[in-house]
Amino acid sequence: MTSTRTTVRSRSAMRCRVSRAGVLHVVDQPIKCPVAPLEFTFLAEAFFRHREMRDQVELVYVTPLDGAFTKPIASRYLGRLLDERKIKVETDFLVERVDAERKTLVSYDEREVGYDLLVTVPLNMGADFVAESGLGDELNYVPVDKHTLQSTKYPDIFAIGDANDLPTSKAGSVAHFASEVFVENFLQYVGGTAMTHRFDGHANCFVETGDGKALLIDFNYDTEPLPGRFPLAGLGPLSLLRPTKANHRGKVAFRWIYWHLLLPGRWLPLPSRMSMKGKVQP
Repeated sequence: MTSTRTTVRSRSAMRCRVSRAGVLHVVDQPIKCPVAPLEFTFLAEAFFRHREMRDQVELVYVTPLDGAFTKPIASRYLGRLLDERKIKVETDFLVERVDAERKTLVSYDEREVGYDLLVTVPLNMGADFVAESGLGDELNYVPVDKHTLQSTKYPDIFAIGDANDLPTSKAGSVAHFASEVFVENFLQYVGGTAMTHRFDGHANCFVETGDGKALLIDFNYDTEPLPGRFPLAGLGPLSLLRPTKANHRGKVAFRWIYWHLLLPGRWLPLPSRMSMKGKVQP
């Protein structure tokens, strides 16, 4: 990172100058995983702090959303954590261009965010072969019924994971939970009976926050991420929307689970439907 001076400027000409700035910029939704850019930002903050460089670096999280996350309650929790770490959040930022010569992001409403180091997360799109097949929408996703995963245009086609247009995260947990529903529905469909299983949009994700801690979110179409305990009410052992060392250990353990249980297709004792056990409505 260079020592170029950076500027955050709005139409009102408010300016903030620092010696160095690292900017994490999300272009638009959808992206592969909504929390991944936040995780990167938290880890970057911890990196500089542990090396006693934090006071020399301004970190800015630039998002097209009106807060830190897509859901209000989680957005408040994550927003407070960003504030505690003194990470500036620039919301409702729809980028018009990147001025590489001036090292500046420029929005359509003429706001500017200067940077020394820019990390941009582009809009996530579906595969080219989906577009070429005529199955996809304008983003190359297959439009499907969000509960059965069946194509809304071609009944014999089903799509899961980041191949479809489900209104939820495109992370691996969604594909995992959806696949369990798909298998049951597909067997019924090819057997000539009505599909009785419904996917509820279940997603969960660990978010590393640095310092050997992580937080956990668990949600679906109808219920946004809530605080509480997971998977057992009162016992946990994991905490929802709160950074803990237990959550970090859970994420580390998941690496083994991924390679030795998930990929080989072995059964996991996690229901595809989201449970309200342990969750607390603020």
